[in-house]
Amino acid sequence: MNRSRSPEHAWWQSGVVYQVYPRSFQDSSGDGIGDLPGILSRLDHLVSLGVDALWLSPIYPSPMADFGYDVSDYCSVHPIFGSLADFDRLVAAVHERGLRLILDYVPNHTSDRHPWFQESRSSRTSAKRDWYIWRDARPDGSEPTNWLSEFGGSAWTWDATTGQYYYHAYLKEQPDLNWRNPDVQRAMLDVLTFWFERGVDGFRVDAIHHLFEDERLRDNPVNRDWRSGMSPARRLIRAHTMDQPEVHGAIAAMRRVADAFGDRVMIGEAYLPIDRLMAYYGVDLTGFHLPFNFHLLSTPWHPVAVSTLIEAYEAALPPGGWPNWVLGNHDRSRLASRLGLRQARIAAMLLLTLRGTPTIYQGEEIGMTDVPVPSDKVQDPWERNVPGLGLGRDPARTPMQWDGGRNAGFSTGEPWLPVARDADAVNVAAQAADPSSILSLYRALIRLRRAEPALSVGDYRPRSAGENILSYERHHQGRRFLVALNMSGESRSLNGLPAGRLLVSTALDRWDEPVSDALALRADEGCVIALQ
Repeated sequence: MNRSRSPEHAWWQSGVVYQVYPRSFQDSSGDGIGDLPGILSRLDHLVSLGVDALWLSPIYPSPMADFGYDVSDYCSVHPIFGSLADFDRLVAAVHERGLRLILDYVPNHTSDRHPWFQESRSSRTSAKRDWYIWRDARPDGSEPTNWLSEFGGSAWTWDATTGQYYYHAYLKEQPDLNWRNPDVQRAMLDVLTFWFERGVDGFRVDAIHHLFEDERLRDNPVNRDWRSGMSPARRLIRAHTMDQPEVHGAIAAMRRVADAFGDRVMIGEAYLPIDRLMAYYGVDLTGFHLPFNFHLLSTPWHPVAVSTLIEAYEAALPPGGWPNWVLGNHDRSRLASRLGLRQARIAAMLLLTLRGTPTIYQGEEIGMTDVPVPSDKVQDPWERNVPGLGLGRDPARTPMQWDGGRNAGFSTGEPWLPVARDADAVNVAAQAADPSSILSLYRALIRLRRAEPALSVGDYRPRSAGENILSYERHHQGRRFLVALNMSGESRSLNGLPAGRLLVSTALDRWDEPVSDALALRADEGCVIALQ
């Protein structure tokens, strides 16, 4: 399959990324947990959807305290997911289909069962003692600082064997690596090389803004805006535990490894304000190719707010910096639950017609919603540590819904998280045969995006944003398109339009209609129009 759409742009600029959460994508063994052979068996779904790359959340050996983000071996595969041989077969199958494979990379912390940490905690004179963040207690015996864990409680844990505290930005089972140690940096860069040599096309780098902490161990200031119901970790402003200046040198080192392998991509996870996020592109674009832009996740779903965000983000990009957009992932409530099923279609059209690289989270293409998880079935350590605040991520991580059969076709065994009750109707098989389904909409939008480079790499030109409608144009090499999104539940008209032809509607029953001067938009309808 020829996936080239804009030869002057890299594949990661013109393409669409699809996130696979391996535990919940497809189980081939019947143990209720997704695996690599299962992913391989479902690759044709990604081909028919039209995406260009799949990003896998962690598949490394792990005690699973945080479901793979506590790594005990960076250069192997957890047996529940398969083997390195299974991984190699998956890479080959992905490439045979014209797709790319992106892996998760977790540089901030390891598992407390990683051999490095086991050696580090064995004694204060261990050769790897300085591979982690160890500090003495304060004179009164309390923690070295007031720093808080993202998952609740102190970020310091006392180690009785050596009589010091170690730092962990997340769970106590996830001790932070000391990236100021050159040996740590070399070892972690070797991890990138190991996987690049096995054919990986890029990495999504986890929690990169946590990589360094203040060397002077200053306390974080109190957050005067914290309110009951917010995460306890937000009681403090993370001034000294996040987004420290040294992080950019480490990112540049990662980028140099990637560049040595040619056509690769580095994507960074950093939840930061736009102005601070821009620094993650690096000086002269020597940082991440794509620092993840999560701002659509938190921007009010209103035409003026969304338009203002797009223009602010576009204006802030450094020269040559490439934009990207995200509307969902394994850490956030599902798109259709946040916006409703009808506006989820509008969101799909927005995501797939903005300038830059979009990322789709598995299940968004069929309108999956958050699945209630009974208390006795909760898996997420965040929910267990801080119950009752709705912070748990399990509802967005439930099994992919493939068909109307047992366990939605995900597994022949008991799934690790419950399957949605509506899976008999909301599934890939049912929607693939329905031309009006949200899956058919995603396929049509991605197909149009591939056929018309203006919709991926073309210029973005704002047109109007009012109380109900957001509209903008995309231009490239003489081709012009208008995108009009009715973000309200009532019919609206957009007037003063140039002549054109309607190509795709979120309703999927308006094809090839001529447009001149005025466009009548139904409630919750979006359209893509080719302008003359």
